[in-house]
Amino acid sequence: MFDRWRDIPAFLRTPLGRKQLLYRGYYSAWPLLRRGATFYRRTLGRKPRVVTVVGSFGKTTTARAVTAALGGKPPPDIIPNAWNFLAHAILCLRPQQQHKVIEVGISRKGQMQIYAGMIRPDITVVTCIGSEHNRSLGTLKVTRAEKSEMVRSLSTSGTAVLNGDDSDVRWMKRRTRARVVTFGLNEASDIRATNVMLDWPHGTRFELHTDGQIRNLRIRLIGRHMVYPILAAVGVALSEGFELDQILPGLEALPPTPGRLQPIRLASGGYLLRDEYKSSLETIETALDVLSQIPAKRRIVVLGDVSEPPGSQGPIYRHIGKRIAEIASRAVILGRNFQRYAAGATRAGFPRDALFDAGLSVLGAVHELQQTIGPGDVALIKGRDTQRLDRIALAIMGRKVKCDISFCNATLMRCDNCPMLERGWRGCRVVM
Repeated sequence: MFDRWRDIPAFLRTPLGRKQLLYRGYYSAWPLLRRGATFYRRTLGRKPRVVTVVGSFGKTTTARAVTAALGGKPPPDIIPNAWNFLAHAILCLRPQQQHKVIEVGISRKGQMQIYAGMIRPDITVVTCIGSEHNRSLGTLKVTRAEKSEMVRSLSTSGTAVLNGDDSDVRWMKRRTRARVVTFGLNEASDIRATNVMLDWPHGTRFELHTDGQIRNLRIRLIGRHMVYPILAAVGVALSEGFELDQILPGLEALPPTPGRLQPIRLASGGYLLRDEYKSSLETIETALDVLSQIPAKRRIVVLGDVSEPPGSQGPIYRHIGKRIAEIASRAVILGRNFQRYAAGATRAGFPRDALFDAGLSVLGAVHELQQTIGPGDVALIKGRDTQRLDRIALAIMGRKVKCDISFCNATLMRCDNCPMLERGWRGCRVVM
């Protein structure tokens, strides 16, 4: 981030820097775009039914699933979910449009209330409440209160579709006058799943139960937790008058979201399991759970830092190290926490020589993984967004990768379309 005019020449020297300057100019238009979108939603854009998806984790996949269930075409990749991009989504509504699904993310107190006033949702889906906002919001109670503002904004004719397995999401029932539909794995949920089984590498199988109807589903999403987006999508579509058998084909055909437990088959006969977009403690635990169920010849973990660890860092990293020892044959660690991971792993009996410290070098991790992964192996790649571990996957998949910076917070730019991926920084000062 730059805060001085003297940084501008460094931005102008690289194609990424020039794009980042343009994005900053775009962000400065937020006050105007917000007013325009608020007015438009109350006038010409009032007819389309707007579905908002909020929560700590799972928003993108859930938004894509809801879009598919409502007969739309899910976006192939991740769409920005805050500020100007929400205003833009509202301004793109057309009077003849039936539905619009909008993922909404926050990073500070008071943000959700602003977005709710602008969007005026007809339906709100809440996925879960977790530690992702541990530093910015502080506690789970504060996080749930902030997220619930979108639910509270619903009118009496609206619908709240809530995760019935999450106590912090169930709490939101008391925050709304709208109709409530719950989804989950417990019997009390209106839309629920039973007999969930991983079908590696094809997806996940389960039985869907709703209103006395039972259907056997085989989805392309990987893992038990990926059943929740499907259940939420069914809840939304049924509440909008769709028939169950009208909904399911689109959901069964939905491919994994890029970088969200996305299996990639390699020419070597091994697999990458790409999950490099987030690395909060809950998502690391979930990814390790999925990896533990995969019938691989060897399970390899490529792991970066924990995002916003909820509590003392030492015990958290040692606990994850212990979990690695229980399920993996080899681990490649990036970041500054190798010793903490190693302490937990070796105490649990993991061989020290099966741990590789890549330090801050993504390219070092790539070299190690290229030497390691073979036929029948599965390598989970999991790391903090700003570590950009997607470069590891891209390199293993055959892309030329020269960018080896250890921290990147480039706005609206993922590694697969970043102009710096293949050229590297070539001595330029890293600013973004």
